[in-house]
Amino acid sequence: MLFALMKKELLALVRDVHGLAALLLMPVLFIVIMSLALKDVYNPPTKTLSYAVENKDEGALSTILLDQWRKDHGEALPLSADWQKDLLAGKLKYVIQIEDQTSETLAQVQIAPSTNNSAVNKATIHLLVEPSMDKAMLASLQAQLTGLVSGIQVQTLRTIIAAQFQNSSPSPKADKETKPPDLVDVKRSSATQMTPTSVQQNVPAWLVFGMFFVMSAMSGLWLIERENGVTARLHSFGVPNSTLLLSKIIPYLGVNALQAVLMLTVGVWLMPLLGADALQLIGINWPALLLVIAAISAAAVGLALLVACLVRTQAQAGALVPILNVLMAAIGGIMVPKFVMPTFMQRLAELSPMNWGLEGLLTVILRHGDMAAVTPYATRLVGFAALMFVLALLLLRRKN
Repeated sequence: MLFALMKKELLALVRDVHGLAALLLMPVLFIVIMSLALKDVYNPPTKTLSYAVENKDEGALSTILLDQWRKDHGEALPLSADWQKDLLAGKLKYVIQIEDQTSETLAQVQIAPSTNNSAVNKATIHLLVEPSMDKAMLASLQAQLTGLVSGIQVQTLRTIIAAQFQNSSPSPKADKETKPPDLVDVKRSSATQMTPTSVQQNVPAWLVFGMFFVMSAMSGLWLIERENGVTARLHSFGVPNSTLLLSKIIPYLGVNALQAVLMLTVGVWLMPLLGADALQLIGINWPALLLVIAAISAAAVGLALLVACLVRTQAQAGALVPILNVLMAAIGGIMVPKFVMPTFMQRLAELSPMNWGLEGLLTVILRHGDMAAVTPYATRLVGFAALMFVLALLLLRRKN
């Protein structure tokens, strides 16, 4: 009996070709995508970031500094009159500001005695970064810039000491207790004075991920209705396919709305109780946030309709839907931040509906964007939803 039951189960698996293929191939794809996406996670790709330079210094040392920076990070973009807005919107990832007389300060700081000279102790090189830049990326940029400045200071000191030996003049005495001042400071561009936290960066990502999980519930219930003959009876009563699909859209849009409210509530009130930072929603554009959430919900429900029309068995739905959701999250920058991905993976991520939703939420929550700023993302999501609805309708007509 045991062997007969085992044979029956194996035959059922073999006959369900699509479900078996999903079980075997989806994990392979997941491994490939995650491996490629995380290829540079321990070496943040700062060399590919778009940046600009505002140089108010005409000295030679600041020119040397910028020349060395360009060798490692490519040419800077032209600095527009509205570069602060570009930085706030994320079009520029960072801006290097060099104040007047920086070259003079670089030449003096290493041999300056221990005094309260404000010209020596004041930071003269500023690294301004966009609001949503990851802390690891920011730390890497700051370390690279500080390293370049220190290298120029050391080289300048060697030149001065060599000249002093040639002139047989005594070298100036430096206070050994005093560390060289840090000439580089970092500022994060923001519409408010709040510093983005991990909660502000993670809640939008997992909100998008959770909303797309309606695929699982919708496909499962649709299969039950087919197996019980509910769908066939509705068709026998003359209910059109478009009405059948629309009847499923509104309830799941409501489910997505509840998900959004719940996850935002968790970020604002529960996370502080657990010792984490609170999700800051003060000063954001609420109509823009509602527009993005509605567009994400439409895209998620549209894709769920198509998947529900595609799968034929519970095994297919159980295998395909969760893994498909995870794969989309990996590609779209949900599970793996887009900034650590190789360039071609970043371009691939920009084609993902999950990435459109994530960027839209980050634009509102981190960059405090308005309706105009999020409209491009909302338009793509709504267009994707419409395409999924049309494909689901065509597929349903073909099956009937």
